Amino acid sequence: MTTTTLAVLVPLLPFLGAVAGLLLGRVAPGFVRPLAVLPTLAAAAFAIAVAVRQGGGDGNGKAPLEAATQLTPTGSVPIDLALYIDGFAALVAVLVGVVASCVQIYSTGYLRGDARYPSYAALVSLFTSAMLLVVYSGDLMVLLVGWEIMGICSYFLVGHYWETSEARAASLKAFLVTKLGDVPFLIGLFALASDAGTFRITGVLKTVADGGLDHPTLIALLLLAGVAGKSAQFPLHTWLPDAMAGPTPVSALIHAATMVAAGIYFVARLLPVFAASAAALVVLAVMAAITMVGSALAALAQDDIKRVLAYSTIGQLGYMSGALAVGDRGAAVFHLIAHGAFKALLFLGAGVIIHAAGTNSLAAMSRMRGLSQRIPDAYWTVTVALLALAAIPPFAGFFSKESVLVAAEHTALGESGGAAPGAAGWTVLIAGLLTALLTAAYAARLWLLTFRGRGSEVPDYGKQPLSMNAVLWVLAIPSIGLGLAIGYLPGWFDGHSLAPNLTTSVLGTGIALVGGLITYGCWRHTSALAARNPIGAVVPHPDTEPALAEREAIEIHTQVYGSIAGAPDPADPARLLLGPLHRHAAAGFHLDAVYHRLFVRPVLAAAQLVRFLDREVVDTYVRGAGTGTGWLGAAVRRAQTGNVQTYLSALLAGSVVLAIAAVLVAAGA
Repeated sequence: MTTTTLAVLVPLLPFLGAVAGLLLGRVAPGFVRPLAVLPTLAAAAFAIAVAVRQGGGDGNGKAPLEAATQLTPTGSVPIDLALYIDGFAALVAVLVGVVASCVQIYSTGYLRGDARYPSYAALVSLFTSAMLLVVYSGDLMVLLVGWEIMGICSYFLVGHYWETSEARAASLKAFLVTKLGDVPFLIGLFALASDAGTFRITGVLKTVADGGLDHPTLIALLLLAGVAGKSAQFPLHTWLPDAMAGPTPVSALIHAATMVAAGIYFVARLLPVFAASAAALVVLAVMAAITMVGSALAALAQDDIKRVLAYSTIGQLGYMSGALAVGDRGAAVFHLIAHGAFKALLFLGAGVIIHAAGTNSLAAMSRMRGLSQRIPDAYWTVTVALLALAAIPPFAGFFSKESVLVAAEHTALGESGGAAPGAAGWTVLIAGLLTALLTAAYAARLWLLTFRGRGSEVPDYGKQPLSMNAVLWVLAIPSIGLGLAIGYLPGWFDGHSLAPNLTTSVLGTGIALVGGLITYGCWRHTSALAARNPIGAVVPHPDTEPALAEREAIEIHTQVYGSIAGAPDPADPARLLLGPLHRHAAAGFHLDAVYHRLFVRPVLAAAQLVRFLDREVVDTYVRGAGTGTGWLGAAVRRAQTGNVQTYLSALLAGSVVLAIAAVLVAAGA
C-alpha cells in the first residue's frame, strides 16, 4: 500500500466508523464499541506507518508528501483536496491517533452503562477524523472544513450531560466563543488566498517566501483571532474551563489532541505568514504571556480538579504560542506532543479519581484518607504526569518546556537570526519562567490535596474497569520517556536543536522546585485547619458507574460549595499563597463578568428594544390595518338589511344626489 493511500485512510477510517456507529447504534448495539475503537486504532497504526515512511520529513532531507486532486472548478482561486505531510504533521497525526484510541478504549468502561454511548462514540470518532483532516490537509479550505466540524462536535460532546444546566451552558458558550474567533479567521483566510492567489498551503508559503503578501499584518491578526478562540488564548479562553462540564474522556480529547491543538498547529503550519509581520509576532507574544501567567494564577485557585487541569492547558498552550511568537515551530510542536501525552493522562486519571472519591472537589478530597491506596494505578501515573507538567527532569515536560525557554532566550539575546523582535523573546522568556513557578505550585497543590488527604477513610465505590486503568500506563510511557528522543526529533521539524541549555535548565528547574516547596510548606501550615473545618462531600451510591458519579458530582458541587470554581476552604494552601488575589483568581479574574457587561447586557437590551418595537409598533400597525378593515366591514354589513324597498330607496336617493351634483357642476362651469 502506498504512503499516499495510507495517509488518505488515516482521517477516513474514523469518519467511516462514526457513520457506521450512528447507523447501527440502535439496530445492532453490540457493534458500537468495536466500531468506536477499531477504526481509531487502525488510523493510529496507519499514522505511525506514514510517520515511519516519511522518516523525519524535510528536516532529514526527505521531501514532504504531497498529493492533490481538484474538487470542482471554483473560478480564479481553485479548491483542491490536497495532502501535505511533512515531519511534524506526521508526528502530530500520531499524537491524535494514539490519544483518540486511548480515549475510545477508556470510554468503553467510563460510559459503559450510558444510554447515549453510541452517539457519543460516533461523535468522538468524527472529532478525531476532523482533527486528522486539519493535520494532513494541504488546502486551507479543506482544513477549514475539519476546523468547523470540530466546533460542532465539541458542542455536542461538552453538552453530553445535557440534563445538567452546567453542561447546557458550557456547550453553548464553547460554540459561541469559538465562533466569535472563527469569523475574522474566515475573513483572514480569504484575504490570504486573495493575496497568494491560491488556497494551497505550498502556494501560500511560496508567495510569502517571494514577499508577495500585500497585507501581512492584517492577515496575521485576523488569523490570530481564530487561533485565540480555538486554542483558548486570551481573551477568548473563557470557554475552556466551563467545558469541563462534559465527560472526562471528552476533556482529555479536547485538551490533548484536538480542538485546542488545532490553533497551535495552524500557526506552526503557516508560521512564515505570521513571521512576515513583526507586529503580529509581538501581539502573539503578549497574548501568550498574559495567557500563561493569568491561567496559572487561576489554576492555583480552582477547587474542581478538572478546572485546575483546564487552566493548566490554557497556560501550556501559552507556552506553545510563545514558541511560535519567537519563530521556533519545532519547540512549539515538541511541547504540543509532550503536553498531549501527559495532559491526556492527567484528565483520564482525574476521571478515575472522581469515581473513587465520589467528588470533583479538591477541598472534599483533602478530607479523605487513603485515596492513593484505593487507586494505585491512577496515583502513580498521575504523579508522573504532574511531574512532567511541572517540568521536573527527566520527564517529558522538562525537555519540551526547556526547548521553548531556550528559543525565547535566543530571540531575546538576538541569537536566533529569525524575524521575531527581541521584545517578543524577553516577553516570552520572563512570562515562561514566572509560569514555571506557578505551574509547579498548582501541580503540587493538586497532588497534596488529592492524595495526602487527612480525615475519614475514603468510601469504596468499587473498582474501575481495566480499560480505564490500562490506558493510564500506556500514556505514562511517553510522559516519562519522550525526552529520550530529544536527539532524534529535530529532524522531524526544521533541523534546529531542541536540547536544553544550562542557563534555562537551572533557572526553570530551580524555579519549579521553589514553587513546589513553597506550596508544600503552605500545605503543612494550613492542613491542620482541615480537621476543624469539615466540608460536605458528594456521596453517590455504591457501585455507581464512573460517568454517573461525575455527573452527580457536577450537579451537586454548586449546591455544596457555592461555586463550581472555588470552595470556602480555609485549609486550602492557595489562599495563603495568593492572599487577596485568591478571590479574583478563582473567578478567572472576572473576565466573564466583564464580557457580560460589555457584550451580553447590550445585546440583551437591544433584543428587548427590538421586541418592544416589534410588538408595540410594527404589530400595532398590522393590528390597526386589520381593525380598520373590520370596522368598515361592520359598517357595510349594517347596510345589508335584506329589504328590497330599502335598497331601491337608497338607489333612488343616490341617483338624485348624483343628478344634483351634475347640475351644480354644469352650472359652475
